[in-house]
Amino acid sequence: MSKIRIEDSATNKAELNEFEQHYFNSYDNYGIHEEMLQDTVRTLSYRNAIIQNKDLFKDKIVLDVGCGTGILSMFAAKHGAKHVIGVDMSSIIEMAKEIVDLNGFSDKITLLRGKLEDVELPFPKVDIIISEWMGYFLLYESMLDTVLYARDKYLVEGGLIFPDKCSIHLAGLEDSDYKHEKLTYWQDVYGFDYSPFIPLVMREPIVDTVEGHLVNTTKNKIIEFDLNTVKVSDLSFKTSFKVEAKRQDWINGLIAWFDIEFPHPKGKKPIGFSTSPFAPYTHWKQTVFYLEDDLEAEAGDILKGELTCQPNKTNNRDLDIKITYEFEAHGTDSKERSKKNENVYLMH
Repeated sequence: MSKIRIEDSATNKAELNEFEQHYFNSYDNYGIHEEMLQDTVRTLSYRNAIIQNKDLFKDKIVLDVGCGTGILSMFAAKHGAKHVIGVDMSSIIEMAKEIVDLNGFSDKITLLRGKLEDVELPFPKVDIIISEWMGYFLLYESMLDTVLYARDKYLVEGGLIFPDKCSIHLAGLEDSDYKHEKLTYWQDVYGFDYSPFIPLVMREPIVDTVEGHLVNTTKNKIIEFDLNTVKVSDLSFKTSFKVEAKRQDWINGLIAWFDIEFPHPKGKKPIGFSTSPFAPYTHWKQTVFYLEDDLEAEAGDILKGELTCQPNKTNNRDLDIKITYEFEAHGTDSKERSKKNENVYLMH
């Protein structure tokens, strides 16, 4: 039996801290769900992965973590699942119940309101977990923590997680005009010097669509996760990167994106998608970290360093990211062009 009314919620939102309340409130509005539903790369990838594995879904119990409007729950129910439990903390679950009933799945989908850590599932174990948990820079919002909690508590041994593989990639880019426009604005705001804002602006990564031709280095997969085995502690990481300039150009920052892969039958090509600037648009776009230095690169120059990522101590759904880099220039004026530096970012 579905429990979607606010008085039925397993979690009292008023008892959550202000950051948690803000996070769940942000998903109350239909607009964010409209954006995700209209992201055809995202939504069709989930549907196609379920269809490709419909034999594995047949007569199985499925848990949809953060079910939103219920689209993934209905995909699973339509393509063979015996029963689906959808869990969501936001008020959008009330609309999900109406949609589930309207489309004839009320007998196959149970919706529960509350944090997954607080709800009581109608089944002791589930065979499959589906979830669209990814945030900007893959890990922003820390929803993967909840998916891993669900895996450890409810997933049968040998059960499946959709998706189950993901990776983060990094490359350099030229974005001089936008970077300098963004920074020089604060030097003269209606005749006043607002330059103290510049360090704050530099600390905040930009989430935006980047045109592929602006990427001017090789790319580097900096980390990958297998959701079948990864631990929450692994999501705080330090990793090295190394990219090579492909042409004479300025490197003004680093661009990051992630790739996703779903389980697949043996012998079949896995379904997945990329949020890279060379792939079709997704609502995740890309994440840009502007560097303090504008690096004057020649083809073959090397940009290497370390990226550290961990949840913010005040709000664990935000990310603290540090990039330490060394730019090794070669050839003409190599000594003057070579740079070392460290930038700190807060993704919130």
